[in-house]
Amino acid sequence: MVDELNIKEWKFNRLNTQESLLNHTRYFFKELYGRKFVVNSHHEAVCELLDRVIKGEVTKVMINIAPRYGKTEIAVKNFISHGLALNPASKYIHLSYSDDLALDNSEGVKAIVEHEAYQALFPEVQIKKDSKAKKKWYTTAGGGVYATSTAGQVTGFGAGHVDKEEDEEEFLSELDSLLNQIGINTGFGGALVIDDPIKPEDADSEDRRNRINARYDSTIKNRVNSRRTPIILMGQRTHDNDLCGYLLKNEPGEWTVLSLPCIQEDSNGGQYALWPFKHKLSELITLRTQNPVVFERQMQQNPTPAEGFLYDRPFKTYEVIPVTVKKPIRKNYTDTADEGSDFLCSIDYIETDTAMYVTDILFTQASMETTETQTAKMVWGDEVDVCRVESNNGGKGFQRNVEKQVRLLGNLRMRFVWFHQGENKYARIFTNSNTVLNLIHFPKDWEARWPKFAQQVKTYMAVGKNAHDDAPDTLTGMVEFFGKDKSERVFL
Repeated sequence: MVDELNIKEWKFNRLNTQESLLNHTRYFFKELYGRKFVVNSHHEAVCELLDRVIKGEVTKVMINIAPRYGKTEIAVKNFISHGLALNPASKYIHLSYSDDLALDNSEGVKAIVEHEAYQALFPEVQIKKDSKAKKKWYTTAGGGVYATSTAGQVTGFGAGHVDKEEDEEEFLSELDSLLNQIGINTGFGGALVIDDPIKPEDADSEDRRNRINARYDSTIKNRVNSRRTPIILMGQRTHDNDLCGYLLKNEPGEWTVLSLPCIQEDSNGGQYALWPFKHKLSELITLRTQNPVVFERQMQQNPTPAEGFLYDRPFKTYEVIPVTVKKPIRKNYTDTADEGSDFLCSIDYIETDTAMYVTDILFTQASMETTETQTAKMVWGDEVDVCRVESNNGGKGFQRNVEKQVRLLGNLRMRFVWFHQGENKYARIFTNSNTVLNLIHFPKDWEARWPKFAQQVKTYMAVGKNAHDDAPDTLTGMVEFFGKDKSERVFL
């Protein structure tokens, strides 16, 4: 009975770990380290995509994710050891930006394969006794791993099964697909696995980026033994023209991309942390404040160039509006959403002779029916003196509806102004950028209070195309009307 129970448990564990990469990772992580692998939704997404790779459904995969979020553990160490469990003859090339990293990962794969728990389930996977090197080692079945840097030499080794004749290749592909549909795995052939192809500190060097990109074209991609051999490229985005960006531009439509920003958005536009176990939302917002360029690249997979932000120095902030300010006026500037993807941006602020102090911001993609009420409540609550509404499409109707709701709330004094802005938006934003930095003061915690607004402002590019300009456009409008409503001033 004991033997039967042991055999049943052995069969279950063997089949369970072969069934999916996630099962494999969880089982062997606990066996190796004596603790559970903390699984999050992004780990599941990575594993599901790599399971599709193993089934032959996709061959070119790009995974963009922050450092220390489990990608190397799953997509290198466990992916390769899982593939060897499915087929001991499978072959892998593993590349990273440094030899040390690549060799450490190769040693990590060996550590799993040689562990007693792995050997108990997959005794057929044996590393050849004369394969002592981290750089290149083989299984007794003819599989193995070659690990080096992206700038290193890869000779005498290819990833995946060797190409067959075209007719035979097509037949084998169809056969694999049919057998996989009924749960029979014919043996995964291996893959080319690239993890962090360039050192983050080198990403702003055009020469180093171009060297890696050219090497991919001339050498790296040719180290696969078959057109069916998958290529897996993963890591944080480091620059718009890093290897990921380069391939997306030069091989459009060929890559399946899984991008996992650390700050996620729900269907209502609310923000939440991708992996609270690692970083809470408040921690991520703090990190963004400390270094927005690095954060956008490493954590958000949004590779903005370091030198290109329009607002190139910190915004002024305040804790308490100075009591010595003279002749203040409470104002609002609203830029309505002209198109479906635009944000409504409405800012309440106190204007003095020398500065503007932001007191509240409404920044949303909600429908106009919702934003009319939200804007009315905000300007009424802040007892605004002058509310100025800019729009080229529907702004007059928006202004009338907001004014109507404010009057119904009992404020008969507030003045509303609607106007059409006909000047070039981008020229206005650019030429007024220094004035915005000089005159506008935000509350000290403004980036935490209005994170979407802060992100759009701080990452607005001086050159090139920006996805949105609603926040900079509103700030520009505020300074354009600075000092033009003196007759409306009231005391604080």
